Amino acid sequence: MICQNNNWTFVALALAMLVSSGSAQMNNGVMSPPANTRPPRLENVGIEQHLDAQVPPDLIFRDDTGNAVKLGDYFGHKPLILNLVYYNCTMLCGEALAGLSSAMRLVKFDVGNEFDVVTVSFDPRETPEMAAAKKKDYVRRYGRANAAAGWHFLTGQSDAINALTQVVGFQYQFDAKSNQYAHATAIMVLTPEGRISRYFYGVDFPPKDLRMGLVEASQGKIGNAVDAVLLYCYHYNPETGKYGALVGNILRLAAAATILLLGSLIFILWRLDRSVTRKTATKTRYAQ
Repeated sequence: MICQNNNWTFVALALAMLVSSGSAQMNNGVMSPPANTRPPRLENVGIEQHLDAQVPPDLIFRDDTGNAVKLGDYFGHKPLILNLVYYNCTMLCGEALAGLSSAMRLVKFDVGNEFDVVTVSFDPRETPEMAAAKKKDYVRRYGRANAAAGWHFLTGQSDAINALTQVVGFQYQFDAKSNQYAHATAIMVLTPEGRISRYFYGVDFPPKDLRMGLVEASQGKIGNAVDAVLLYCYHYNPETGKYGALVGNILRLAAAATILLLGSLIFILWRLDRSVTRKTATKTRYAQ
């Protein structure tokens, strides 16, 4: 999903709809609309997947209180969702944050308990006060206890921002004329150690995909038996950023369930037959 303001507003919305509807293509590892639909100056905007890349733990940012923090401060405990926005964005960043908040409300896992969220501004001009205002708004929208402790809104300097965006493959451009950024929208699910596990594109994130992505990133440390079955039956497709059914696994699981059901039925019938046989033998002895 791509955003730029002023003269590009309608073009950006059209491109956003293309990506959201799945019409986008993976070109050399970059998630972006087809080349013939991209206007000039947006050729290098997209998401280049770097699955399993390590997010640098020593990059320093500032949290919403103005304190210096390292990204590594959020690693080591639970899976994380990372998203890159800028707080003064007048269009898609707000949609992306709202879509993430809505999706998380439909997942039973709680921010601050089973997973954390790290939202980073890629605009070095933005301040902790702006991060605090955004955090207050979206934590309120999310509406669950302990969310403020688990959803972190950060700002940073250009060197840290550039290092982070390069590692995660987030490509964007600044347009001096409009004083806005052209950028992609996606969220990344990280393992507790800070390695990139999954990318989900757009501004609407299916809760089922988000839940499975978190379970997978946690290596089964969160979730339940149903999640384990779903992960067996569904496979992440990096080209679409979604989970799709694995027909072979579903058939194998259905066959195993059928065998188990038939085996249980045979066992029950065998037990009933033995019970009837014993009762018949008992009646025969008494009759004699």
